[in-house]
Amino acid sequence: MCDFFRLSVTAVVALATASAVPGVAMAQEAAGTQAGAAQVPGLVPQGGGAVGNANAGEAAAAAVAEHPLEPALKIAQQGLANIAAKIQDYSATMVKRERIDGVLGEHEYMFCKVRHEPFSVYLSFLAPEAVKGQEVIYVNGQNDDNILAHAGSGVRAMVGMVSLKPSSMLAMQGNRYPITELGVENLTRRLVEVAEHDKQFGECEVNFFPGAKVNGRVCTCIQVTHPVPRRNFRFHLARVFIDDELTIPVRYEAYDWPQEPGGQPVLMEEYTYMNVQINQGFTDLDFDPRNPAYKFGVK
Repeated sequence: MCDFFRLSVTAVVALATASAVPGVAMAQEAAGTQAGAAQVPGLVPQGGGAVGNANAGEAAAAAVAEHPLEPALKIAQQGLANIAAKIQDYSATMVKRERIDGVLGEHEYMFCKVRHEPFSVYLSFLAPEAVKGQEVIYVNGQNDDNILAHAGSGVRAMVGMVSLKPSSMLAMQGNRYPITELGVENLTRRLVEVAEHDKQFGECEVNFFPGAKVNGRVCTCIQVTHPVPRRNFRFHLARVFIDDELTIPVRYEAYDWPQEPGGQPVLMEEYTYMNVQINQGFTDLDFDPRNPAYKFGVK
């Protein structure tokens, strides 16, 4: 299922897994704390988790024949198996937006290439203008398992290529998750983890909205709501958009509980993958800073 990488070259290098953008539309009817995160499996986001449940109690264990999350969990599990069996790599335009330390950042746009084995990522930043032209490469097990990055223009570009640990303080500046968590496979895996955790408890509502649209693609939207703040839960409301043709999640958005009774949910994070093209046949050169099509300055 953040502040854009701004003045520091090092801030370019970390990136979350999966954002409201123009062209994302739900069907008409679909429109309708750190303390807590510590008790939920999976990643704890940097810069703050859900705060609306900080002083809440815990949800009681559920005793039902079939939990409302079960159908959604099965879809996610099937999707994960489908990705492993049928998708070796893909390209996409990724858009993200994240709240860090209470501040909601602007939309970030980047072209990405992702390969699953070995896990490899290439990013080229498209917007905003301040970071346009920046590039990032990560390949699991290569380059000392570091991120390679360079700025697009200006004084920062004179620094040249930099190398950083994915989860280092500098690499995580302005980002909720490291680049090692980017991509639809990682997103699906985290969705499975959270669903398996949350189905132990009650106070959960699940709705399916077929015919939703993400950048013109027909999707099924799965909306999960925890009406009552509980330390067990890492979000109040989450929406996952599954592309009907590709059967992968192409959008994820998560909200904290409203700040006041009757208020609007508070956006925590959102990620969108647009123009997804699967099985492009990427080679090692696609994730090599010496690629002549890239501008890392390495020969």
